[in-house]
Amino acid sequence: MSLPVIQLRPREDRRLRAGHLWVFSNEIDCQATPLTAFEPGDPVRVQSAHGRCLGVGYVNPQSLISVRLMSGDPHAVIGRELLADRLRRALAWRERIYGLPFYRLVFAEADGLPGLVCDRYGDVLVAQFTTAGMERLKDDVISALEQVVRPKSILVRNDAPSRALEGLSSYVEAALGEPPDEVTVVEGSCRFRVALGAGQKTGWFYDQRPNRARLLPYVARARVLDLFSYVGGFGIQAAAHGAHHTTLVDASERALSYARANAADNGVAAHIATIHGDAFDVLRDLRAAGLRFDVVISDPPALIKRRKDYDAGLAAYQRLNEAALAVLNEEGVLLSASCSHHLERETLSRVVAQAAIRLRRGLQFVDEGGQGPDHPVHPAIPETAYLKTVVARSLPAP
Repeated sequence: MSLPVIQLRPREDRRLRAGHLWVFSNEIDCQATPLTAFEPGDPVRVQSAHGRCLGVGYVNPQSLISVRLMSGDPHAVIGRELLADRLRRALAWRERIYGLPFYRLVFAEADGLPGLVCDRYGDVLVAQFTTAGMERLKDDVISALEQVVRPKSILVRNDAPSRALEGLSSYVEAALGEPPDEVTVVEGSCRFRVALGAGQKTGWFYDQRPNRARLLPYVARARVLDLFSYVGGFGIQAAAHGAHHTTLVDASERALSYARANAADNGVAAHIATIHGDAFDVLRDLRAAGLRFDVVISDPPALIKRRKDYDAGLAAYQRLNEAALAVLNEEGVLLSASCSHHLERETLSRVVAQAAIRLRRGLQFVDEGGQGPDHPVHPAIPETAYLKTVVARSLPAP
């Protein structure tokens, strides 16, 4: 079947020829191929101003990213067979690097499935459809997941705020079987209970797994402060690896209740305390009380969600890192993270360095990290390399 065509304006095909998968609305020749002729999610063929086919994908005239390509093959059929092939490839990679079935199974564009994220918790899957095109393919996706992975249940968490940008509603539903309210994640030597339907995003932050492991050499006999702790991924592993005492801080009391249960499950409840509150307010109070820590972890949600929020978000990162360093002991270790893809790694390092200067501290950068290999980076799409962490050692003023 011949697909309707989206034609680009002259010289707007260079990024796609370099491997990118997005077409923005201002790159389309709307006189030749009016966007008003399409419904959200329609499959289309994209061609250059000279008629060269650049691939097939789906369109959403309501979105700034108007087209997302799924294949460079002009004859590709977007359906269950293609989806199953991409899922088999994604699954083979995860099974190659992880001994247990706990990982991000699908990471959208990086796995050739733009608009789809799927996390695996043993025989339970949690999927999120963030674009109109992938939403239209939902039944085929669920069928392909059932065919390739054979889970007992699939929960669809279609409550991400980004869906509003695609004109999509927000909902959570069981797509296969009866998904449990909570699951247990195994990471390293620890086990964590997490809520699926009511937890943050898809339940667990697999992307920080290598950075949680990166922290462990620094925590023996330490007093640890875990900011934005969620259910205790960083802090409880620190306690399990010899930290003397760990304080978990989160704005969600529900998350902290899970953290306390997880601490008990891992035999470290005596080494854990929780503080319910805004991290900025808690840091201010801790500093005023003269409390100091040997290790501070700062893993906030994205403080720069859109490019227009860059200046305000950058200022928030600056305040946060300065406040975190202010409660860090001399010779202490700060792990500072950002999941804002708008914030460059070099800028995060500069933010931490400038915070040390303002506090008249010395500083050494001793390590850095990013997202785990179950969150692969598409080489032509820098937005997929969103997570960055820096690990710094606090020193006396030079």
